[in-house]
Amino acid sequence: MYQPPQFRLDGRVECHRAIEAVPFATLVTRDASGELSADHLPLLLAPAGDESSSDVLRGHIARANPLARHLASGADDVEALVIFHGPQAYITPSWYPAKQEHGKVVPTWNYQVVHAHGRLRLIDDARWLHELVTALTERFEDERESPWRVGDAPDDYIAAMCRAIVGVEIRVERLEGKRKASQHRPLEERRAIHRGLRDEYGYDDGDAACLGGMPTRG
Repeated sequence: MYQPPQFRLDGRVECHRAIEAVPFATLVTRDASGELSADHLPLLLAPAGDESSSDVLRGHIARANPLARHLASGADDVEALVIFHGPQAYITPSWYPAKQEHGKVVPTWNYQVVHAHGRLRLIDDARWLHELVTALTERFEDERESPWRVGDAPDDYIAAMCRAIVGVEIRVERLEGKRKASQHRPLEERRAIHRGLRDEYGYDDGDAACLGGMPTRG
């Protein structure tokens, strides 16, 4: 990923925060013939306990997915790139104060993204899959007033659903994040972008601040 220094996310903590905010990912792998393939799925992050260990991403794919068949053919692990897409927006030059001053302005696109490089392995274990499905459910249901729980469905039904999926676990070897958000531009311009994203596009204050190069609450 092209990484101008001014757009680099500042370390693992910032990358982790970006992943946890938007955990739906694009998983890119290469099959046995060398062809690239992309799958789209939510992944849960298990941060490393210390610098000597690796972050881990966990999720699942359909058992019918060609990726599962490829891994089941005997490969122990597969090189993987996981892309987490954060907030993004077209930035119109109409927001820039400089448009009124001299007109020398052009559009851009601001965005936040994290790339996780690592090795992916297949997991075909009923208990592991049940625990993963439970963890995924709790992650996305807990903010609801009346959360749905895995236990709300019949046990045999959940067991059948788990037989239709295969777990994937990515041990992260390299993590890189980028926030292209006009950080290098004058404060007046960044405030104008923040205001435009919020008032014209309807972004919440957090995403507007993120994409407008303003401080965000951690």
